[in-house]
Amino acid sequence: MTAVTVSALHRSFADRPVLGGIDFDVAGGEFVSVIGPSGSGKSTLFGLIAGLDVPDSGSITVGGAPAAPGRAALMPQKDLLFPWRSVVDNCALGLEVQGMPRADARARAATLFPAFGLAGFEDARPAELSGGMRQRAALARTVVQGRDVLLLDEPFGALDSLTRTDMQLWLQDVWMRDRWTVLMITHDVREAVLLSDRVLVLSPRPARIRHEVRVPLPRPRTLETLTDPDFVALERELVDVLHANA
Repeated sequence: MTAVTVSALHRSFADRPVLGGIDFDVAGGEFVSVIGPSGSGKSTLFGLIAGLDVPDSGSITVGGAPAAPGRAALMPQKDLLFPWRSVVDNCALGLEVQGMPRADARARAATLFPAFGLAGFEDARPAELSGGMRQRAALARTVVQGRDVLLLDEPFGALDSLTRTDMQLWLQDVWMRDRWTVLMITHDVREAVLLSDRVLVLSPRPARIRHEVRVPLPRPRTLETLTDPDFVALERELVDVLHANA
């Protein structure tokens, strides 16, 4: 089943074209990363898929219906956890906004805490969490909404290298268990290859899909995968394409 379809997508701001005809599909349960030069319109693309903006032309469907707020769950670059709310209250916030009673929202959010490595921190404040735990909380807040499509915009960009690698492997584990459909923006080519089934490369503005790489490496992928010759070759191919687009 196709979970997301983007067709002939164009978007401009103040007569400056950002997206110049984007076309791609994402299958249900697939993990697809989007990379490209800075300013190429990746976040603009995700805002359109999330239904937070409308294209100038073209179409987007999510789960077979036109893109609209609530059809896909978007995790922005910053965790945006409210410092005055407990971790479980932060995770439950989206459900409360949708009209779920607070107690029910808290209970549903709390069911994710063991798998997300947050058990015992339900009543903690965000300032008491490490950077990796804050990102897990932000992802739990996204996942608990129950959407089939997750849009992750640079989810680990603010983390140090060691924590980032740990989070990448953790994300792979929970994704393999639940098989959400994931679209992820990243500037880290290695991260894209490690996590993805496919990697889409955007051209500079006005952006199009310049290149696509399938990642046939077996899962689960581990630290040893990073030095596998096939992994290194895929990483090199993407780096070459990015430099050719510069």
